[in-house]
Amino acid sequence: MTDLTGWRERADAALTRALPDPSLPPQRLHAAMRHAVLLGGKRMRPLLVYASGAALGANADALDAPAVAVELIHAYSLVHDDLPAMDDDALRRGQPTVHVAFDEATAILAGDALQSQAFEVLANAPVPAEIRVELLRTLATASGAAGMCGGQALDLAATGNGATLSVNDLERLHALKTGALIRAAVRMGALCGGASVAELDGLDRYADALGLAFQVRDDILDIEGDSATLGKTAGKDVAQEKATFPALIGLDASRARLQELSAVMTAELASFGARADALAALGRLAIERDR
Repeated sequence: MTDLTGWRERADAALTRALPDPSLPPQRLHAAMRHAVLLGGKRMRPLLVYASGAALGANADALDAPAVAVELIHAYSLVHDDLPAMDDDALRRGQPTVHVAFDEATAILAGDALQSQAFEVLANAPVPAEIRVELLRTLATASGAAGMCGGQALDLAATGNGATLSVNDLERLHALKTGALIRAAVRMGALCGGASVAELDGLDRYADALGLAFQVRDDILDIEGDSATLGKTAGKDVAQEKATFPALIGLDASRARLQELSAVMTAELASFGARADALAALGRLAIERDR
């Protein structure tokens, strides 16, 4: 199996190169952007880009741009998600959130700038023009109202009255808020490897199961984890009366749902054989992680 640690280091190096020089003005904005991106993180989305690209035989140099772009979008979303107007959180990746470390205005600008930087990086990806357009389309769709932003809007609307949601409503919410960007990461890697329509469809189904599994595990960790291990505030979902899988179906059923999703991922990767070992490992990581 390909070394996930090596890909994580590659992603970190590419992210560092992509961010503005901290010595150049406006230094405070550039420092806030680096704070948001470079202070840890699982790098799940860049790893999925590299893993799906490797499964299709893509050149690693072609994968750096989508790996960086999807992580910059993820980082921007966390900066805005932590703001007082949204989740109002003070801790992220074991560090003060951007609006705490800097200020709210700088945090908003840092998020905006990270989003713009993501598409600039992707627009310069060293791939054929038709693939570059598909990469841009994939990430833009996953990031906007039909994806991550739409999911965040649904999440905000459910805060305080999460018990009124059905399980289907909750799965749709997370398919947008969390799953859309995970699906985009997998699809972008595969696009760089020239995947067929059938391969893309199978990988989409794998990614959908992975995205939901990631969120179910996140909900469980919010109850069972601690802030020091998680690197963010534990128990926040319960305190805010958010819709979560344990709240709606209980912990045992939530764990059973994880196993169902694991089986879906295994089935969808079967046709790829050993080429998908890294994708399978990332699926297990999503289910078994403790932070």
